[in-house]
Amino acid sequence: MAKPEKHVFVCTQSRPLGHPRPSCGQKNCTEVAEEFFWHLQEKQLFEKVQITTTGCLGPCSEGPSVLVYPEGVMYGGVQKEDVVTIFDEHLQNDKPVARLQMSKEFWG
Repeated sequence: MAKPEKHVFVCTQSRPLGHPRPSCGQKNCTEVAEEFFWHLQEKQLFEKVQITTTGCLGPCSEGPSVLVYPEGVMYGGVQKEDVVTIFDEHLQNDKPVARLQMSKEFWG
């Protein structure tokens, strides 16, 4: 397997109901992860992009969280509909999506 140019981490952390901290699992993160995998397949970018689901990335209140390396860009509040924009603008054209980036309060 060739080293990918971009590595995308999608938080799929779930916490039990009643837990004092929110989690991406309460905010449809599974749909977001599935959409990333669908676009990876659709665009056939296996040599360029790797997608990994992961546990907590930190800013739980701002999820679903998505982290893209090597740039270290953290996206927050990502919805299924945002994934195509992240793919088209950031993963394929190296232009991070400003409107989805986590605020400096949480990541910066």
